[in-house]
Order: sequence, then C-alpha cells, then structure tokens
Amino acid sequence: MKLLLVEDEEDLAQGVVLGLEAVGFQVTHVTTGRAGLDVLLHETFALVILDLMLPDLTGLEICRQLRRDPSYQNLPVLMLTARGETYDRVVGFEAGADDYLVKPFAMRELELRIRALLRRPNLRTETSVQQEDAIEFGSLVLDLPGHRVLVDDQELACTALEFKLLVTLLERRGRVQSREVLLDDVWGTETFVSDRTVDTHIKRLREKLGSAGSYIETVRGVGYRFRSQETP
Repeated sequence: MKLLLVEDEEDLAQGVVLGLEAVGFQVTHVTTGRAGLDVLLHETFALVILDLMLPDLTGLEICRQLRRDPSYQNLPVLMLTARGETYDRVVGFEAGADDYLVKPFAMRELELRIRALLRRPNLRTETSVQQEDAIEFGSLVLDLPGHRVLVDDQELACTALEFKLLVTLLERRGRVQSREVLLDDVWGTETFVSDRTVDTHIKRLREKLGSAGSYIETVRGVGYRFRSQETP
C-alpha cells in the first residue's frame, strides 16, 4: 500500500520511511508542500502523512487545498507536528486532517494510527443506509451512492468522515448520540482521538451546512441529536 510522506526533517523522514517499509508499506518521500501536491497529481496514494511546518506551504494550507478538491476529499491525512497544544490539534482537524501525531513519536504508534485510518472503508465506500439512493430532510439532501451533500440544491464540499458523521446522525434522528458512541461508530474504536474531536467536526459540519446546521442539536452534558422534525 502506497503512502506519501511530506516531511522536511531528513533524519526523521528517513526513520519513518525505513520503519514503514519494514512493515509492508511503500513510502514516497518529498520535503516540500508543493512537491507533495505535484506528486499527488501523478500518483495515487492510500494515505498522506503531512508535516505541519514545511519550508514553503504549511501542512494546514496543503490539507485545506486537498479538502477543497473533490479528488482528494476522501484521502486520509495524518498530520505530524512538534506542537501538541489542544488548540493546534483542533486547528489541524478543522483544516480537514483525520488524525494528529505529536513529535517525537514511536514508530509502532505511527503504524497503528495509519492502519486505524486505513481500516475505515465505510468512510469511502458504503454506509449502513446505502440501500437508499438519497435521504432528504428539509433543505438537506444526502446522495448516498454519490457521497454528496446538498443544501437548497447546492452541493457542499464535505470530507468522507463528515459525510459518515452526518449520515449516522440523520439515520438516528431524534435520538441522542453520546460522543463516545460517535467516536466508536464514525471514527472506529481503534482510532486515537478524543471527545474534543467530535465537537470540532460537529462545529465544522454545522458551518458547512449553513441554514441546515441547526438540524444538529447539542444536548448539554450528553452529546448530539439530529432533529426529529424539520421545525423544532
């Protein structure tokens, strides 16, 4: 399985390449953000490992560019950084990263996180309600076979994870979903993320949904609920 590593620290990158290739991955390494974007135009990768601080573009800028392009919206992105503050992690998730690993890290942890991301085929291929062609709720339409989200007939740029989160909430409309349940059912039990990740993605999803964002309700101290009826 092919991975792309965008990392300008040569010593770290060499260790990552050797470590991942030793456990069966093929790794292409580049040292700048623009080189990474150029490689993605010509090759297909299962996952991108993206350093936050690069000599030209930041990892956040690259991630945002990928998420704006429909060709890469479903591409898993694991972000590496020397900055481990909660704010920095939240900013990374808001830019569209799927996971976040702080340097220094153990190769075994990196491998496990990569495998956890790659074990999410349902983010890109199917959902539990895939037997339907579409789900409609007020101004919101989910095109399930096309993995598209439309509000007032305007298509939104949603990532695969955001799409699954929205489908999960809408499928269970009227029922409160705790953060723990959403982490298990959307992110997967083996993913190394916190409850805060759910809050970050819900916030970003509401912003993208615009007027339909109010369909997702916060139940304080419990979690989130998709409204059972179009009007409260």
